Amino acid sequence: MNELEFQNILKGKGIEVSERQLKQFQKYYEILVEWNEKMNLTAITDKEDVYLKHFYDSITIAFDFDFNDQTLIDVGAGAGFPSVPLKILYPNLKITIVDSLNKRITFLNHLFKELELDNCKAVAARAEEYAKDHRESVDIVMARAVARLNILDELCLPLVKKEGYFLSLKGRQASEEVKEATKGIQLLGGEIESTHDFTLANHDDFRSNIIIKKVKETPKKYPRMFSKIKKSPL
Repeated sequence: MNELEFQNILKGKGIEVSERQLKQFQKYYEILVEWNEKMNLTAITDKEDVYLKHFYDSITIAFDFDFNDQTLIDVGAGAGFPSVPLKILYPNLKITIVDSLNKRITFLNHLFKELELDNCKAVAARAEEYAKDHRESVDIVMARAVARLNILDELCLPLVKKEGYFLSLKGRQASEEVKEATKGIQLLGGEIESTHDFTLANHDDFRSNIIIKKVKETPKKYPRMFSKIKKSPL
């Protein structure tokens, strides 16, 4: 996907990408490739692949969800996906990225500065530890390609406000993951509102965006320590 295709396909979905935003995406790509030479941020470095499999893929959730004037935590974002592409398109979005690796936090803070993005924060922490002081504090929590849904639900839902949303961006095993996570999602105060299945534009990669609404408060005993979450998912 080249830049013009990127812009035109999003326009067809009702998302206008300004010239300034196009320049931000171009700069994002350049910084990503430059820093990837000294740290492992992504295996995808071809420009058209980055635009399709990172930028466009991150934005597809906005086809079914309004990000204007929201507060968002992105769990395990790595190189900034999906929250930074969304932030570029929705400047009023306030984002916090929680990632356990300090070197990624250094990259993200540099990225925020170079792209001139405000109301962005990157925190070196594990999600289950971050939740101790930030329970039910934001409108949206997102995760993309971090872990299976029956693990992510316990890491993410405690951070979401009641009536807020946990958005999970998944691949081919999404339906299987939803089945094994449904009980835990309900226990944590969530309810699966919708799933949106599609293939990436001009490509055969299957994707599924799962929208989970927080309908009641998460019991205080969650999240547990990560070792327990991993060993015995809800």
